Amino acid sequence: MSAALLLSLAGLALIDSTSIGTLFIPVWLLLASGPVSVRRVLAYLGTIAGFYFVGGLALYFGGSGLAEVLGGALDNRPVLWGQLVLGVGLLLLSFRYDGKRGAGTGRVLRWRDRVTAGDASPRWLVGLALFAALAEVATMLPYLGALGLLTTSGLGVPTVVALLGGYCLVMVLPAMVLLGARVAWPRLVEPVLARLNAWIVKSSGSMLGWVLGIAGFLIARDAAVRLGLFEMLFTNR
Repeated sequence: MSAALLLSLAGLALIDSTSIGTLFIPVWLLLASGPVSVRRVLAYLGTIAGFYFVGGLALYFGGSGLAEVLGGALDNRPVLWGQLVLGVGLLLLSFRYDGKRGAGTGRVLRWRDRVTAGDASPRWLVGLALFAALAEVATMLPYLGALGLLTTSGLGVPTVVALLGGYCLVMVLPAMVLLGARVAWPRLVEPVLARLNAWIVKSSGSMLGWVLGIAGFLIARDAAVRLGLFEMLFTNR
């Protein structure tokens, strides 16, 4: 196991820790008036981490079997051209979420209204965590990147399972730190949470744009490399 792999996984996990499910919703839960129920917030975060852990195991163990079933179908040129179009489409779509037009902000505000309107019961929080995790499937680029690193690492199954579990813990660590600070120093932390909430609402559109843009670039680049477009471009020069 290399230090580069560990640093890459930690970096991806920290990026994942800034999503709606892992940061935005916990901040809104902590901003609720009155004393914070540690058990309920931990139940929410545990559900998020558990969903990603179980989903990661399913993708990791099912990936090899799926590759055998598909064989070389994903390397066919029509499929690769379709992948290229998809990547370019995501990249172009990312410019819509530039943070200036307010695109994406309405989505975040709807999430905030949903959180603040709930009854904060354990069952409701677990359901909210599952719903948030499922809603973010389309934008879980860092998570899929981490699974790709684990799949190609050549490590044994126990090590991969341990690393995936550590990834999920790091992913919810910032929210857990905020929870501990909110319980220990409520008067000091509440203004920080309020400023963080304002930043979330203001920056949500541009954050989604970055995720879509990076995903589109990586998808398009992979297709272009396998199609040999870069080689053709430099050869013609």
